[in-house]
Amino acid sequence: MKETVESSRAPAPIGPYSQAIADAGLLFMSGQVGRKHDVTALEDGVAKQTRQAIHNLQAVLAERALSLPAVVKTTVFLVDMEDFSAMNTVYIEMFGEDAAPARSTIEVSRLPLDALVEIDAIAVLRQ
Repeated sequence: MKETVESSRAPAPIGPYSQAIADAGLLFMSGQVGRKHDVTALEDGVAKQTRQAIHNLQAVLAERALSLPAVVKTTVFLVDMEDFSAMNTVYIEMFGEDAAPARSTIEVSRLPLDALVEIDAIAVLRQ
């Protein structure tokens, strides 16, 4: 049965969507940008925004007693593919290189709040 999952430690949605939906043994997490839950401004630079976006995903995961190893797929949206290396360095640091989830990285023309990076994820619910 479909269940909405929300975390007060991740930024509230800025539109008509949920932070995450749990269904069919999976947790589908909406894209997170690099801002803290209690701040309206984005972090400075793609590396800091990537780190904060992943921290936001961690906050949503924690609502279901999960952590980053439960993530099986991410999609990374970058405004400038020239930022790939800086994003990837933080991504490897946070997820680890050996157990990193499957990933797609896409360059886009613009992101919400004029973010430099946005990351969404799918995790397996442990029962």
